Amino acid sequence: MTIQACAELVAKGDPDRFAAAMAAPVAARRVLFPLYAFNVEVSRAPWVTAEPMIAEMRLQWWRDALEEISAGGPVRRHEVVTPLAEVLDAQGAVLLDEAVDARRWDIHRDPFDDDADFADHLDKTAGHLMWTAARLLGAENNEDRVRDLAWATGLANWLRAVPQLEATGRIPLVDGRAAAVVALARTGIDRLNTARGNLPNAPAAFLPAFQTRPVLSRVVHKPVSVGDGALETSEFRRKVRLIRASLTGRY
Repeated sequence: MTIQACAELVAKGDPDRFAAAMAAPVAARRVLFPLYAFNVEVSRAPWVTAEPMIAEMRLQWWRDALEEISAGGPVRRHEVVTPLAEVLDAQGAVLLDEAVDARRWDIHRDPFDDDADFADHLDKTAGHLMWTAARLLGAENNEDRVRDLAWATGLANWLRAVPQLEATGRIPLVDGRAAAVVALARTGIDRLNTARGNLPNAPAAFLPAFQTRPVLSRVVHKPVSVGDGALETSEFRRKVRLIRASLTGRY
């Protein structure tokens, strides 16, 4: 029931957020690692079984845990839930519950209804997670700008995952044509630019955005890279981008 256990889960399941958390001040890691470990566990819950009912039950387990945290009473002992309960408040628990509910999309094979449905999915997953992290680290304003940054980052990560999602029979994009993918990436860059210079003082919460701009820029210039799974950067460039972000706060 330690932060170390959470860190190990994140290291295995989400290397980018692990690197971002390790670049953050030590005090911030006490908040970030439980949040990111929670995100790892919830995001993989729909994929560990081919039975939709069992996947629904796994997600409901996390919703029940969040309800316990929100209620402020006894909370189940668990390697992630226990440290999460030490840093998460009722407001954050409500938002993360919405994020868990959004993950039900992964269980089934229905496409998104439209662009608004897709955008809402990114906001409830990536947006809720980053805003909760920022607020718990002291942010009190500019939520819209935080969500702009989070949405762009969620989009970049989503586009990186498109080949895997398609391989499992999902339909990850409302419109997969090259022109539509480019337009989507440009929307992400626009939101990234809107966020730049207008973020609250919680820099550790924003470090997971360190690869967002190069990924979206690559999509704009070469949309075929989405389907080809060619959006990963070299380890050297990844480290350079993270160092730059941690030193300058520029994304």
